[in-house]
Amino acid sequence: MKKLFRIFDCSTIGIAIVVALAVPALVYARQNALAGGENSKTTVDPAPESDVAANQIVSKLLVENERRKESLQHYTVVRTYEIRTKEGRLDAQAVVRMEYRAPDVKTFEKTSEKGSAIVRHLVFDGLMNSETETSSGKQHHDSALTPANYVFHLAREEDLGPHHCFVLDVVPKRKDKYLFEGTIWIESREFAVAKIDGHPAKKPSFWVKHVDFVRQFQNVDGFWLPLRDETQVDVKLYGKRVFTIDHREYLINADSPLRGSSRDTGGNMLVAPSATLRP
Repeated sequence: MKKLFRIFDCSTIGIAIVVALAVPALVYARQNALAGGENSKTTVDPAPESDVAANQIVSKLLVENERRKESLQHYTVVRTYEIRTKEGRLDAQAVVRMEYRAPDVKTFEKTSEKGSAIVRHLVFDGLMNSETETSSGKQHHDSALTPANYVFHLAREEDLGPHHCFVLDVVPKRKDKYLFEGTIWIESREFAVAKIDGHPAKKPSFWVKHVDFVRQFQNVDGFWLPLRDETQVDVKLYGKRVFTIDHREYLINADSPLRGSSRDTGGNMLVAPSATLRP
């Protein structure tokens, strides 16, 4: 019995650590990739440590993010949250319908669950609660993808699937668990984040050996929204776990089309052509 208790206690510690990682890493990295900065309607002053080309790209990214944000009034999406072992064994899963209404309301409705109730409650429910509070402004952390928080360097240009992207190396200006270090892919025509690959700027816990995450975004009717989040965590005593969120079945209903949109297809679907801006 004591041995079983030790195993259970070890797992509980590991789950708590995953929560400590998941909330800042997933909520803030994803939301701030989509958000404009406070001064996004004006040109961002380049930081002296960054190269000029990178800051011009980031400046246009912030402007386009703000434009898309103003036009996006309502959408729903089906999310599948999962935690698996490195071997692929499922620890827990939750399928959730998320609804967003501008400017800051997010609601979550679970449609199915399986696996550990403890993991679902501590990890998935904790993540959804944190995202709700972040969206509504109850939690605020200065973690925007701006030169105030990061140094940017243009590493190269490359194709990411059908999208031609600027690839920027991103270095945080301070050790903060709400910031990250890594690489971002910015679509070169619409100036939207297509992918983020990195790790937290500050280790979230003594118990965490290593953390890596990848965020992928997709163009849904002119709006760049999450496609898949994958976070790999190596935790002392608990082992390696893979935390994923898959986003599917988007339904977008914007009150007005994106500025520059060539046509409205009717109903709930809006189509916006690519911008032609280039640095």
